[in-house]
Amino acid sequence: MNKWFFLNLLLLGTGIWQLASRGSISVHILFGALGLLFFLFNWTRHAVFTTIRNTENRQTKIKLATFSKKIVPFHRWIGTTALLLIVIHAVLVIRLFGFNWHYPKIVSGLVAGMVLAAMVISGWMRLIRSTARKRMIHIWLGISLFFAVAVHLVL
Repeated sequence: MNKWFFLNLLLLGTGIWQLASRGSISVHILFGALGLLFFLFNWTRHAVFTTIRNTENRQTKIKLATFSKKIVPFHRWIGTTALLLIVIHAVLVIRLFGFNWHYPKIVSGLVAGMVLAAMVISGWMRLIRSTARKRMIHIWLGISLFFAVAVHLVL
């Protein structure tokens, strides 16, 4: 198993903990949680590819590559759906609480939302013409998004 599997599980656990500690779930929280699930589902592919590169067991490589190959046609659409869910989440939050730059949760969510938008755009740009540079930008945006979401959940 790759470290990203454990980090994804930790982030998912943090999200579930935040939901469970609230008592009741509002609509804006539901959209945020669904966006998180879609993002983590897509980001787990990074963990799968890293495991494929690092494992020596050929059968494991074949099994993971076959699984990942089934998901590839849906990867961009899952990321776009995550962005759409997060935009709905942001609109609902701003309508409910207003927009205040002094509230760290709003600022961290805004940063995470902008990184997610950049990641989705870079993913669709790779469809037009894929280069190693675009791939690396997409991966680094994913890593940045992971930590931006972690900060947003903890605040």
